[in-house]
Amino acid sequence: MGLFKKKRAVFIENAGGVIITKSIYQGTSKLKWFFREESVNPSDNGWRAIGDNDTQEYLNNPENSMVVDFNTLANIEPAVLSVYDMPVGTDLEFCFNDTGRYFVDTNTGNRIK
Repeated sequence: MGLFKKKRAVFIENAGGVIITKSIYQGTSKLKWFFREESVNPSDNGWRAIGDNDTQEYLNNPENSMVVDFNTLANIEPAVLSVYDMPVGTDLEFCFNDTGRYFVDTNTGNRIK
């Protein structure tokens, strides 16, 4: 890294871990799918993030996923802060276009405000 690291903001104290693909972390893909599963580990908040370039083959390789603090993901894509408190079973698609950045509930098709 270098002598100077970009300081990452902490938005939510003790937010827990989230599993994301390395492509999101490395910036080679953007957040596309965001869903919440039941977690058996208290340090895991259940959120999972998949990038727009992630193929099924890529996802099948466990080495392409990593656990990061939720705040790390929020520094990459701040929109996740707006859905942090949604319940287990939430399944969202992240959209970004000329109308803005927002989530769509994949079960209902409704835009999340």
